[in-house]
Amino acid sequence: MDLKENLMSTKAVLDQMQLIVGRRGIVKDSDTAPYLQDERGHYFGKAALILKPASVEECSQIISMANKFGVGVIPQGGNTGYCGGATPFDSKKQIILNLSRMNNLREFDEVNSTMTVEAGAVLSTVHALAEKHDLIFPLSMGSKDTCQIGGVLSTNGGGISVLRYGSARNLVLGLEAVLPNGEVLSDLNGLRKDNTGYDLGGLFVGAEGTLGLITAAVLKLYPKPHNREVAIFGVTSTQSACDFLGRAERLSDGRIVSAEYISRESLNMVLANIPGTLDPFDKTLQHMLLVELATSEIDTDLRKILEQLFEEGVISKELITGVIAESGQQETAFWKLRESIPEAERREGGSVKHDISVRISQVPEFLDKAKKLLDNFIPHRLSVFGHIGDGNIHFNLLPPLGVELGVFKDEFAHELTEKVHDLSVQLGGSFSAEHGVGILKRDELLKYKSRVSINLMRTIKRAIDPNNIMNPGKVIE
Repeated sequence: MDLKENLMSTKAVLDQMQLIVGRRGIVKDSDTAPYLQDERGHYFGKAALILKPASVEECSQIISMANKFGVGVIPQGGNTGYCGGATPFDSKKQIILNLSRMNNLREFDEVNSTMTVEAGAVLSTVHALAEKHDLIFPLSMGSKDTCQIGGVLSTNGGGISVLRYGSARNLVLGLEAVLPNGEVLSDLNGLRKDNTGYDLGGLFVGAEGTLGLITAAVLKLYPKPHNREVAIFGVTSTQSACDFLGRAERLSDGRIVSAEYISRESLNMVLANIPGTLDPFDKTLQHMLLVELATSEIDTDLRKILEQLFEEGVISKELITGVIAESGQQETAFWKLRESIPEAERREGGSVKHDISVRISQVPEFLDKAKKLLDNFIPHRLSVFGHIGDGNIHFNLLPPLGVELGVFKDEFAHELTEKVHDLSVQLGGSFSAEHGVGILKRDELLKYKSRVSINLMRTIKRAIDPNNIMNPGKVIE
């Protein structure tokens, strides 16, 4: 077959795919830009088609054709990822399958405390569905109003409540996924115990669409907390924050839902760039710890527990001061300080982001060594914050005032990132705690993971997707 015939053949395949989804499932050329650019604007892709299937049957037909004719399939949800994992790079032989039309609630089992939703369901909609039954789906993050369940699971999303509930893979009791050959793996039984061989569904959580397309999931739900307290503490150091948190976990009997670290530098950016934000303290503190406790037990006095923790923290010289929220409005204000940091960084001109994790006990060592390491390398500004309760720190670097981010990145970003990632791995940690790998961190995966791990991942990929049609070029090949 000559090149002209091959191109005509591909066009015929793409035309047939459009017929499968119908007019409503085709994104017009004039509307493609939001689907082709990643969240941070690092990647500007291209695709032969952007399709929005409405059913698992349509997905199966399209992927089966793609596998037969060598067309790459890029799964896409809300396109909120930070690593380019949902961006296509071939205008002739890659298509996007955006699952936003597949957003139905298939089943709500109140007795089993589960719901089965399609992959295009927006995370905040899932929250609302659960709350109607006095239950919660506890995974939450800043992009909750736009990210979709399929993307959350494909990247093993974390968020602010991992300390209490775990990451996405801990909150799934079954999956439906279309395999690269078009077959459908349907494992939506919602069982909490099923010891019958390999955890096949688990392969797709965190695989970033490289093994197949998640189309639905059974999500684990929890009783809605009716008792909630939020406090922000000034701590003497990051070591004190970790020591205090460890004791607080024990004394509160595991009722801490979230524990977030905020550095002075990050708080200053928020106060300078986000209207309506106020410093909760009347003195300038270098280290802050935002803590939320919650329970469904109405007779548990969480405020008393917080007051006791505060008193013991002051006696042990771990805490300098603290404020317990007196109202829902004040709770929201405290959380706004933490959740506004990424936006504040953007308004400062942007940053070189790092999403690392180490053991909680090693967070102080990482921060101390990283700061010293980079202080000796190049002038920069720091923004350090994150989920200290699970060891996930966002160690972000901004250029000095007056220096453009683009210039800073071009000259120093690669070496800065290498130093940060080297250190986290040297301490037994990870270079990507919750943002995934995508294309941005593919080289780091090869550098830092063991030979055995890389070979095993490649074996799995080649066994399930021998023609490499699922999200080609992402994570591993």
